[in-house]
Amino acid sequence: MGLWYREQLNGRIRALRSLQNILELLASEVRYGRAALPECCMHIARYLSAPFADAFLEIGRRMEENTGRTFEEAFREEMEQVLAELPLKDEDREGFLQFTVQTGFSDGQMQLRSIEQSMEWLGGTEEKLLEENLEKSRMAVGLGAMSGLLLILMLI
Repeated sequence: MGLWYREQLNGRIRALRSLQNILELLASEVRYGRAALPECCMHIARYLSAPFADAFLEIGRRMEENTGRTFEEAFREEMEQVLAELPLKDEDREGFLQFTVQTGFSDGQMQLRSIEQSMEWLGGTEEKLLEENLEKSRMAVGLGAMSGLLLILMLI
């Protein structure tokens, strides 16, 4: 039971790292590929695993259709479905999606800066969790072991 609890604590950290990797890919496409964000989504989809790859392909497809929806709306709609399945808190999801609010900038440097701000926020959250989870994990495994010993004593 203690090992299961520790795994639950580490799941959020793994999800945050995945989101940071996605933002790094987006930043790289904006910086070096000089592509707009909808094009970036199509490009980085090949580097991602499911369900992220499917969501990014859908975002790119929706933006190519040019239905009058903004990048922010398309990105949020598709990613909220994917993010709902991950062990994240609401503030983690919003921290990841906050860069989409500022995507109206035509300047690539401003888009890049908003992506980097989201990456910094997620990185700070991850660092805090790593510190907290180290002690929580030790406690969870210790309590699991002690409860197992108590159960053995009761059965004897």
